[in-house]
Amino acid sequence: MQIVIDSKTLHARLDNPDLRIVSLCGSNEFRYKRIPGAISIDYNEVIDGNKPIIGQIPSNEKLQRLTDRIGLRAGLHVIAYDDEGGGYAARLAWTLHLIGHEAVSVLDGGIHAWLHDGYRIITHEIDLEYENRPHTSEVVNANVLATRDYILARLNLPSLQLLDVRSKEEYLGLRRLALRGGHIPGAVNLEWVQAIDKKRQLRLKNQHELNAMLSELGITHNQEIVVYCQTHHRSAHSWMMLRHLGFSEVRGYAGSWSEWGNDPDTPIE
Repeated sequence: MQIVIDSKTLHARLDNPDLRIVSLCGSNEFRYKRIPGAISIDYNEVIDGNKPIIGQIPSNEKLQRLTDRIGLRAGLHVIAYDDEGGGYAARLAWTLHLIGHEAVSVLDGGIHAWLHDGYRIITHEIDLEYENRPHTSEVVNANVLATRDYILARLNLPSLQLLDVRSKEEYLGLRRLALRGGHIPGAVNLEWVQAIDKKRQLRLKNQHELNAMLSELGITHNQEIVVYCQTHHRSAHSWMMLRHLGFSEVRGYAGSWSEWGNDPDTPIE
């Protein structure tokens, strides 16, 4: 299952009964303008939301409500999109992978690409009825998750590469959004928006450009990559990008800097 899908491919599949399109658009402009068949989910339904570590994995009960809203079941292909470059949609995709549902894709460029390519939208909410209430929702695929303890146990391993996708100012500690500023020791920095082509409706840049940026940072396919940001919103996009490029061992640190930077006992640079 491809982690990234283009608008032409999605349009050709709109009538597929095993397709569920999920909008995570946050702006008022696109809250009520949807791809035909899409349901709308608020990003807060995808994350724990409790301060200060708001990006942690939701409780099993909250995950169950999320999957019930989607109508998740075996054989269902979920396609997520948003209006901000793919971060919200990618966090939903990562979360579904975490609970063992890997039939999920992110629409490249989201609603902006869909409209640019000339496809129609609807302006009303659809009412979905599910024959089965599917799917017990709990973490079953820990291979996509990195925790604080997981990282601490592997900090000095050459096979592990940490990728900090916050801004350069956050990475250097010049902009502080936690008790401490800086970054996890050994992390390299590539701000998530550098992977987005603003001239092409917020689609991903082409694979050659993306691979070249990663290569300059010393990131290779034989490493395990752990991505993080402040809340695992931006880094969910980077997780998606790396999976799109064929990186097989990629984990997202859900606690991210809001956990690491607020813990007085974790090492920082």
